[in-house]
Amino acid sequence: MWIIVCLVFCYLLGAIPFSLIIGLRVKDIDLRQLGSGNLGATNVYRNLGAGWGGLCVFLDMAKGSLAVVGMTMVVGAYPEDATLPLHLAGDIYRIFAAIVVVLGHSFSPFVGFKGGKGIATTFGAFLILEPFPMLICFGIFLVVFFATRIVSVGSIAAAAVFPLATLFFEIRSDRNSSTLIVLSFILAGMVIWRHRANILRLQRGTEQPIAGPAAELEKARLAADQTLRDIAPPDSRVDGSVEAPPEQTPAPPSDFADPEEDRS
Repeated sequence: MWIIVCLVFCYLLGAIPFSLIIGLRVKDIDLRQLGSGNLGATNVYRNLGAGWGGLCVFLDMAKGSLAVVGMTMVVGAYPEDATLPLHLAGDIYRIFAAIVVVLGHSFSPFVGFKGGKGIATTFGAFLILEPFPMLICFGIFLVVFFATRIVSVGSIAAAAVFPLATLFFEIRSDRNSSTLIVLSFILAGMVIWRHRANILRLQRGTEQPIAGPAAELEKARLAADQTLRDIAPPDSRVDGSVEAPPEQTPAPPSDFADPEEDRS
């Protein structure tokens, strides 16, 4: 009974749309109507800045970690000689918790069964289940992201490496889990599938990279200047001063002077 309650809790926990909440509370904006329209940390960063984007990443990761830790506590509360429901091992239920929290994030009932791509939530869940493969994937993400400045490319690269890293560490483990290996391939496929729109934009060359802070500030300044130019009167400068009329230069003397004037 408590395992079922915990799974429902994991789904509802994953379904909390932190990116949407942050956008509404900070700037009263609906991120579904801005940028990529995706309820993820990248869209938060583009519209609200790096600080709020970082907070969104942390909260989404915390959802995944908390779900697995919660199921670990529920399973651990059973007596050692007790049989878990369906005669499944405790690790299986921890894996179920990871799957359910990611599904809640990607298909949230609070936003019409839509949501983010699940990268940060998957990372948080597997940071508890498989910490070493996740650290490798995090390193891959950072290398690819800083090389391309495109979040989706880094995420897809990390997702592609994730099942291979899990397979490597599970084979070397004394208590390897074929379930974890299969799950890693399923979740990696789901993450890449959720990036199908990004893949199409990459093929067309329209996927936008994330600029550094200085570039973002410069872009914002240029956009503000352009807005001022659009609303300013034609004879006004952007800084509010009025342009002086052009100086009238006297016409040069004509070579055809009036002969009467010459004789006077």
